[in-house]
Amino acid sequence: MAGSKYVILGGGMAAGYAAKELAERGLKSGELCIVSSDDALPYERPPLSKGFLAGKENEAGILINKPEWYAERGIEVRLRTVAESIDAAGKRLRTNSGETFAFEELLIATGARARKLDCPGAELANIFYLRSMDDSRAIREAASTAKQAVVIGGGFIGMEVASVLAQQKIETTMVIQEDRVWSRVFTPEMSAFFERYYAARGVRIRKQQRVAEIRGKERVAAVVLGGGEPLGCDMVVAGIGVVPVTNLAGRAGLAVENGIVVDEFLATSHPGISAAGDVANYTDTIFGKRRRVEHWDNAVSQGQHWSARVTGDRKPFAHVPYFFSDVFDLSYELWGDASGATQVVTRGDMHSPSFSVWWLKREQVVSAFVMSRPEEEREAAQEWIRSGQSVSAERLQDQKRPVNDAASSAHARGSRP
Repeated sequence: MAGSKYVILGGGMAAGYAAKELAERGLKSGELCIVSSDDALPYERPPLSKGFLAGKENEAGILINKPEWYAERGIEVRLRTVAESIDAAGKRLRTNSGETFAFEELLIATGARARKLDCPGAELANIFYLRSMDDSRAIREAASTAKQAVVIGGGFIGMEVASVLAQQKIETTMVIQEDRVWSRVFTPEMSAFFERYYAARGVRIRKQQRVAEIRGKERVAAVVLGGGEPLGCDMVVAGIGVVPVTNLAGRAGLAVENGIVVDEFLATSHPGISAAGDVANYTDTIFGKRRRVEHWDNAVSQGQHWSARVTGDRKPFAHVPYFFSDVFDLSYELWGDASGATQVVTRGDMHSPSFSVWWLKREQVVSAFVMSRPEEEREAAQEWIRSGQSVSAERLQDQKRPVNDAASSAHARGSRP
């Protein structure tokens, strides 16, 4: 039986950055083992729908740590290794080959799997989902010869993939069930801006449509919408959400509810077992609610936080949810949680690619979107959300005032509704 002080189950970004943090905190040779079903070392996930997908980055360039980095620090990485069970009480992890790993501290970072299409023809070739490097590589290969593509889903994966495909001169159509793109996050005005931007670059957007069927003999030839209209295509990419991978945790007796339930320290109810990344349903100490986040920044920060905690730095995980995206020649950032906001303020011109959107709840900024704006807006967005700063909506929407003029002199940390 193998054994390590620390074992990380999963080889994604949480694992890569947790290992990096442990190494910086004095990790000794032989103290860490990463057990991953993946065939690649931990790598950055954002490029999969951006630079790597577009062929601008290669596999070596997106690795979090170089291959020799692990060996030099005595970190064991077991790739292509599938975990079969977790003995929470005995602190053991068993693989499907029968090998057992003992641990003092286990971090479950199993991530999430892509939701699959559930319609006739969903098993045809050239239908893709995007979660891994292999997925991105397969989409890139299909795109090299494709003439027409259908992207199903209007969230950030659908928007980023459609952008890459359209820039490769592929006739691209987005099919979304909602009445506008990324309606879960964007305001109607924001959705309208991006819809205009995509249309001007050749992307067709079919809204309030469901996929009834996918036709083809061996590979996809058309996506048929609910009304019977066929959309001819050589390839399909579906970005319709993900499901956290919790089967092992559930069988081990850990609490599972929309992910693995952890506290503000990312710890489960079983001593020595924690969870991080897409799979963790954690206590958000900033917003006072439970949350599961499927973005790269959360995985990075939670992996680092776990490493800090198990090496003696015990403090709650306090982190403002963060997301960034690159589409066509646009780059934007998004912070916070807009649910429950009572007022929305915009700065800049929403008919131009330079504007910011601020969601407020009782004079506190709870979320902010910033695209091609002055640096002080980026800085204010993060600080105001983190601190619970009181902000005047009237002053914030005054375009002639610097953004910081909207903040009151007194902070309101801890008073977030």
